[in-house]
Amino acid sequence: MKFKNRLSLLTLILVLSAVNLIAQEKVDLEMMYRIKTEGIRNSQIQDLSFHLTDFLGPRLSGSTNLRNARNWTADKFRDWGLSNVRIDSYGEFGRGWNVKKSYIAMKEPYYAQVIGYPKAWTDGTNGPIDSEVMLLEITSEEDFAKYRGKLKGKVVITPANLPNNPAFEAEAKRLTDQELEDRKAINIGGGGGRYTPEMLAQLRAQRELDQKLTAFLLEEEVGLRLTGTRGSFGTVFHTRAGSYSKEVKPSIPEIEIASEHHGRIYRLLKNGKKVQIEAEVEVEWLDDDYNGYNVLAEIPGTDKALKPELVMLGAHLDSWHAGTGANDNASGVAVMMEAIRILKTLDFQPKRTIRIAIWGEEEQGLFGSRGYVQKYVADRNSKEKKAEWDRISAYFNLDNGSGKIRGIYLEGNDQLVPVFEKWFEPFHDMGAKTITLRNTGSTDHVAFDAVGVPGFQFIQDPIDYGKGYHTNMDLYERMQISDMTQAAVIIAAMVYNTAQRDEKLPRKPWN
Repeated sequence: MKFKNRLSLLTLILVLSAVNLIAQEKVDLEMMYRIKTEGIRNSQIQDLSFHLTDFLGPRLSGSTNLRNARNWTADKFRDWGLSNVRIDSYGEFGRGWNVKKSYIAMKEPYYAQVIGYPKAWTDGTNGPIDSEVMLLEITSEEDFAKYRGKLKGKVVITPANLPNNPAFEAEAKRLTDQELEDRKAINIGGGGGRYTPEMLAQLRAQRELDQKLTAFLLEEEVGLRLTGTRGSFGTVFHTRAGSYSKEVKPSIPEIEIASEHHGRIYRLLKNGKKVQIEAEVEVEWLDDDYNGYNVLAEIPGTDKALKPELVMLGAHLDSWHAGTGANDNASGVAVMMEAIRILKTLDFQPKRTIRIAIWGEEEQGLFGSRGYVQKYVADRNSKEKKAEWDRISAYFNLDNGSGKIRGIYLEGNDQLVPVFEKWFEPFHDMGAKTITLRNTGSTDHVAFDAVGVPGFQFIQDPIDYGKGYHTNMDLYERMQISDMTQAAVIIAAMVYNTAQRDEKLPRKPWN
């Protein structure tokens, strides 16, 4: 009984402490009103979204379009009157690559267009191809002998296990109250991993066989390889097959095609019917500049003591190459640009310097943000701290589509719960109030969190993000303009509060 009473007392003390901390946090409600008013009445989200997608087009890492997008973004920052605008190299990335022409159709047993796109960084076909398709059924290295000497200049296809489940329910969705509540829960302890040792061994064996098959097809001088991809209703999830490395290596021209079209060709061949394909892929390699770049701009701080400190916000500019990267991640870039535009338009004079970073080459492994952190912040391996490590109060990121912000992931930093609880109060009526200690990964805030600098990604409504990103259908039509308007307002407010706070945000230990 005494133990229960002590536990209840401890719980009460913790609750009262949290309430006290929330009460200590200051929120300028007049400024929150001004941010909301500017962001909603004068939003430039629609115009920014148009330019970042329809106008600038796909922005594959290292491509000409990405270079153009960097320049356009920097010019827009200058037009808005931001300071210290620069296109900053974080170091080496690799070769650029552009698609100049891509066409594929089936000629026999009848004419039909095929939905397909070249895999990134593959070589072109060196002119048109008109070839019968050969089905390669490879289950072991011994199967190569069946095809040796028969594949030169041919179009080849391999089987694929591509599920096409009926769409019984609408794919787009918002997070329910219960789903948001569930995200607050922290799981302690763990079950087993996703894969058994047997499954991992099978995956490794398949990967080795795939690598040997690629080498075999190069040796046989195959004209074009067709690969099925996940997705339905003509959606093509695209990837890369070649390499952006400076070390030039030949690759097989390869086109990823919609699963339905892959299935049709496979079934025709499996049933002994002839399939004739005509195709052409023309690509351009860029070897004039192997560096990767970020676009940086600032609103300078005005407090003598605090202006060397930084509040950062950012999103990645690069995308994949078949769509226009609308939700991954033109939406995030547009929101972050709009957030800093709001603050600049309001003639906000922050105590700390606010810096926006538009990252390059995220899709190939967080190159832009990790390169920036390595250059200016800290070395995550040696633990060497650099000039900006102690100066950055927080980095805010957006990269989960164009859905509304519903809250924020705190990456395990429980010191921040009362801070963000208070900061989100003015936005409860906009649907944003979930504060969770959970982690989320695979985007640019990870680079900062990895070196002990507070880095955050927001919780967002998924809408149809999971079904459309990295695809040919990641286009302007999939962007939620009103949701992005809400997100820009909230992020502008978070940046404002961080810039004006008496102290930097508390950090997790990093040694």
